[in-house]
Amino acid sequence: MKYVDEYRDGDKARELAARIHNEIDPQRQYRFMEFCGGHTHAIFRFGIHDLMPENLKYVHGPGCPVCVLPAGRIEAAIKLAESEDVILCTYADLMRVPAGKGDSLNRAKARGSDIRMIYSSSDALAVARENPDRQVVFFAIGFETTTPPTAAAIRIARAEGLKNFTVFCNHVLTPPAMLHILSSGEACIDGILGPSHVSTIIGSHAYADCCSLYRMPLVIAGFEPLDVIQSTLMLVRQVNQGRCEVENQYVRAVRETGNQKAQALMAEVFEPRSVFEWRGLGDLPASAVQINAQYALFDAEKRFAMQKMQTADVKGCICPAVLRGISDPDQCKLFATACTPEEPKGACMVSSEGACAAQYSYGRYRSAETRV
Repeated sequence: MKYVDEYRDGDKARELAARIHNEIDPQRQYRFMEFCGGHTHAIFRFGIHDLMPENLKYVHGPGCPVCVLPAGRIEAAIKLAESEDVILCTYADLMRVPAGKGDSLNRAKARGSDIRMIYSSSDALAVARENPDRQVVFFAIGFETTTPPTAAAIRIARAEGLKNFTVFCNHVLTPPAMLHILSSGEACIDGILGPSHVSTIIGSHAYADCCSLYRMPLVIAGFEPLDVIQSTLMLVRQVNQGRCEVENQYVRAVRETGNQKAQALMAEVFEPRSVFEWRGLGDLPASAVQINAQYALFDAEKRFAMQKMQTADVKGCICPAVLRGISDPDQCKLFATACTPEEPKGACMVSSEGACAAQYSYGRYRSAETRV
């Protein structure tokens, strides 16, 4: 197959689903965590769960970069924008994520702070070039997929001598979060749908410990509906056969060793943090990166002496439990009542990759009927 519509063929989807029904063991439960929010949205958008047997359930994971960023990091960015003469640049989703006491970057912007929505790291560089007399801070977030572009922006800034450009780095790493989920044992799962875009960077070999240490089947899955269904079938077969391997369904994009040029670029600019806080998962060792000494001039945390801030999530929001795979969005009392995409109370309702946003947009009415 070469075209997107081929990966959304309804007849082929039903054929693959029929294979799952034929091969699944009716005497056991199958719980598969879709680690990436892109998979969560595909499952809800295309009604994939409706094609699955009743004893197969998809479990949400922490693979939404906006969702896992703790409120304290957003609070620190707001304080920086309000206390310094800076232009703060970041992505659209992050503008609306609640910080402490219902605050957000959007609200700080409304109060007069110069906070700008951008689409890429190169946009932040452009703002720095256009405003040589102002300090420009790029509030960077994301997993390994978006880390190389941030590294490239920092390297370009040094080459051009952009002394007014810095990065507030919040890039996190997928394998440590996966290993934490498995080691905690909180989420009862039988297999993992591995992220696709992240895997194009880090390669399929990056998940070997998940399988060997925790006896966990893992299949790297593409984002299209046929990708997800085929990957689910591959997981069912691993479970039935007692195998615990890393399999790559997304062979059209993912290689065993990943993108080595991107990895080299990240290694040139970044180094592991000793510890980093994740929303819902807590402080995880070596689970994020920071700008290394060679590029320290472009580290906003050092230039502005930014302090770590602790901020509680909105009372009643169960986003942390959803990210750990132990709760579903519709188990939250705020879901689809006080918390909606228009007035989000938690990060999982904001992001285009958030589980709450996915269920609200594509599945909340079905869930509501089930609760009744």
